[in-house]
Order: sequence, then C-alpha cells, then structure tokens
Amino acid sequence: MSEEKIGELKEANDVQQGRREFLKNVCVSSAAALVAAPASAGTVAEASNPDADVTVAEFFQGNFVLMSDEEKKQAIARLEKRYSAQYKKKTTVSDTAAPDDVLFGYALDISKCIGCRRCVHACVKENNQSRNNPEVQWIQVMKMPKGNIAFTAENLDKGYPEKSEFGDFGVQVGGNAYRTAGLSTEDAQNYYNDELVPDQDFFYMPVQCQQCEKPPCVKACPVRATFRDHAGVVLIDYNWCIGCRMCQLACPYHARRFNWAEPKLPAEEMNPKTHYFGNRPRMKGVMEKCTFCVQRTREGRDPACLEACPVGARKFGNLLDPESDVRRVLSTKRVFRFKEEYGTYPKFFYYIG
Repeated sequence: MSEEKIGELKEANDVQQGRREFLKNVCVSSAAALVAAPASAGTVAEASNPDADVTVAEFFQGNFVLMSDEEKKQAIARLEKRYSAQYKKKTTVSDTAAPDDVLFGYALDISKCIGCRRCVHACVKENNQSRNNPEVQWIQVMKMPKGNIAFTAENLDKGYPEKSEFGDFGVQVGGNAYRTAGLSTEDAQNYYNDELVPDQDFFYMPVQCQQCEKPPCVKACPVRATFRDHAGVVLIDYNWCIGCRMCQLACPYHARRFNWAEPKLPAEEMNPKTHYFGNRPRMKGVMEKCTFCVQRTREGRDPACLEACPVGARKFGNLLDPESDVRRVLSTKRVFRFKEEYGTYPKFFYYIG
C-alpha cells in the first residue's frame, strides 16, 4: 500500500478514534448493556457470548490495517473466541497477507456459461453469507437474449399503416429494429427460475465484484473501511464499516450487499476456516461483497466459484505471470470488460471462447 493511502487511512483513523474515544467515555455502560441484549447491533455479539469484555473491546477497536502486530493478534483472538462460542465449533480467523508480485485477475467465458448458478451457491457456502429469505448472494447471473430473438416475426412491430391522412402512396412499412439485440443488459433477466438450463436462445453473464484498479467504492468510503490491497483485491474491514452505504451507491456493478437484518447463518452450515477480510461472519449494518475468496487465494487456492463451475467457464490467476491461465486468455481470446466506459479498469474480464 502506498504512503499516500496509508496517510489517508491514518487521517480517517484519527477522526474515527476521536469519535470512538468520546463514545467510550460516555457510553461504555450502554455498550455493555447492548452485549447482554438478545438482539445485537453493529459489531456487538449475541447474548450467548461468554465474555462481554471481548465484544466491548471489539466494538472499540481501530482500523485493522493500522494496528500493531500485537493489536492484530488480540483482535483475531477475540473474533475466534466469539465465533467459536456462537457457532459451537472451533473457528479460525486468518490474517494471511496478500502475496507479493501478484495482481489477481479473473476471466469468464460467456460462450460456455450455462446459467446453472452453481457458482452462486458455492460462493454462498464458502463465504458464510446470510441464509435469510432471500439469502445474500455476491454473484448475480444475468440471462440475456441472443440477437436473433429481437428480429423474429412475433417480436417485431409491423410498423406504420399503409394509408395515412395524407393519402395512399402505396408504401408499406415493414418491421423495425426497436428492440435491443445481442449482449445487452437492457433486456437482461436478473432473476430467472428455469427448470432446465441453458436456454438456447439466451446468453448468461455472471457479475460480481470486478476488483477495479480505480474502484469508485474506495473513493466514496468516508472512513476508509474499504480499500484495495497490493494484490489488486478490494476488501472491507467489517468492524470499521459504519454502514453508510456510500460505497454501494458508487459501485456501477451493483456488486455490494448491505446487511439490513441480523444475518442468519445456521451453525451446521458455517464454514469455520475464515479470514479477517474475507468470509468471517458479518453483522447487521455492514457492507459485504466478493473478495476473490481471499481466504483461499492468499494461500494459493482457486476461488470457490471457479471450482464449482461444471463447464470450465472460469479462469483465475496472476496477471503479472505470462503463463497464468488468465494471461493466456487475455493474449488469445476476444476479451471485453463490463462497463468499461466508467474508467474503473476492472480486473474481471469476459471473453468469447
């Protein structure tokens, strides 16, 4: 991370620390009461927490990036203690750093994608997303009509009448091309419930966080709770997020999700191998999104969505490595980036295989 970004984080941290010190001096007793309440808010744990001091300390902790090694160790220990008690299983919270000399990138073959949504459900399972009705999903699969659908006889407006108030000139206006054609999101179905996929008249285009090189969400965050790590992945410090949703408004890809209610994550479905910036359980009132499965990719593994794809439509790798799968795609396929006109420079690429 550059010195300029660290300086910005420190400045935001000072502002937040001032606010938190004030709250700490006048509201510690209130925070303790919240810990004991059955319905918690923000970073306050449920009443089942065996140690109220753990949650109070977590509530007042600083920005994780700016913590000392000892402070990070204490924060991790608090979370592991709380999650293990809450979900009745031993839970680990990693803070494995992003690898050096790596810029993560993703490529997806939309000519192969069959719209089965296995990637969506694998992501939910891996990343401890809320199972509330509806469940939180970081990946959205758009179903878009192929170009020839717009020009079939039943879909064409037959045009203007042969006769008009100006007389009959023997001119018959035929059909028109008023409908969009090809890969257009205007006619996309964001939610579909097909019994069988793929529908031969449609393309499928999964969309998730594009991990932009110039992420507008990072610029919009007033407290620097979201940031881009040196491996190119945009992350969120859930404990530092204030839930203002400015990042969600700034994102042109609709990739961020806000926890309006207390997340529902059954203990038997909870994945206990987590990362501080990745798939650890979130809380009410914070943002979350795809992190390229940071708990896996920082350890040299592929994202869960890639492993779940039954047709091999997804490729992941180091953009700085000419031999990586994603670089081979960029050098040999017809590639485009979604909403490139916004100047965000996504590291998520789409291509025609």
